[in-house]
Amino acid sequence: MTERILITGGAGFIGSHLARRLLGKGHEVRALDRLDPQVHPERERPAYLEDEVELIKGDVRDPAAVSEALDGVDAVVHLAARVGVGQSMYEIADYCSVNTVGTGVLLEAMLERDLRRLVVASSMSIYGEGLARTADGEVAPAVERDRAQLERGEWEPRSPDGRALTFEPTPETKTPSLSSIYALNKFDQERMCLLFGSSYDVPTTALRFFNVYGPDQALSNPYTGVLAIFGGRLLNGRAPLIFEDGEQRRDFVSVHDIARACALALERDEAAGCALNIGSGESVTVREIAARLARVTGREELEAEVTGKYRVGDIRHCFADISRAREVLGYEPQVALDDGMAELAEWLQDQTAEDRVESAHGELTARGLAW
Repeated sequence: MTERILITGGAGFIGSHLARRLLGKGHEVRALDRLDPQVHPERERPAYLEDEVELIKGDVRDPAAVSEALDGVDAVVHLAARVGVGQSMYEIADYCSVNTVGTGVLLEAMLERDLRRLVVASSMSIYGEGLARTADGEVAPAVERDRAQLERGEWEPRSPDGRALTFEPTPETKTPSLSSIYALNKFDQERMCLLFGSSYDVPTTALRFFNVYGPDQALSNPYTGVLAIFGGRLLNGRAPLIFEDGEQRRDFVSVHDIARACALALERDEAAGCALNIGSGESVTVREIAARLARVTGREELEAEVTGKYRVGDIRHCFADISRAREVLGYEPQVALDDGMAELAEWLQDQTAEDRVESAHGELTARGLAW
């Protein structure tokens, strides 16, 4: 059955890929996007957004724009958000306004509509550190690294009594540990939407995205995904900069798999009321991912620089247990990391990027948020 689906933030990286997938399924797609200059420097409709997508240029905090965007809509995928851990720690009011207040405006407008489905983008950032166990197999309580530990260059988290920890894939049952304003905002968005859904009988699913990468990511945004940041550095003939010692472990998931998960969440009744991890189910170190990207782009000579520096809000290890998404959505990652990185490398060949990484780090350092 053909539906009209609204994607907030629909002119962005993930939104454009999801729009393409939904159009391929025969749906009509509308995007609401303010074309933030940090993501869209030209403030114009991006070339990668399919012509068939109806674009409404507007802010998710503007009730009139949101009301217009919701007219005649059957389902909503709420992706609109300001992203970036570091920037969220000093542009606090704007992050909270766009992410939390914007979600509130959207949900209030939805009160007057008869919607079949709501899907909201959450984030792995809400977990803080991933699931960890002590040597005797006990699940460690929420662990945080204090400033004194980091200044000593002791990167690995330890249990409250100082024991070494082993990290495992993180399930949805792990208690959130919100270590940045961005993480708090994403938790707000998730809980607000799920509460709205249960209160007003609108089937709602929150998808906790892990580290998303792929073509059409904003290369000049220094607070975007790490692979896009590394790609932008390599394009400019500069070595990627790695914080800490580069042994942090992450779960890198292709944007194609993310789009597939969103489409499944719109279809599966079993997903109503759920918060689900969407990742690859595999982990890789940041140092390794930098080396692999340099290799597939033919820039092996640009060996990553391991800085030994640290940023407030960064976590050490977090990678996804996706067994629940497999069970509930029938989700299965289809893009292997090597294949996804090859696609990214091919796309990078025709791109240009303004390298703002060092200026962004300088901003954080000046504010005492990195050292």
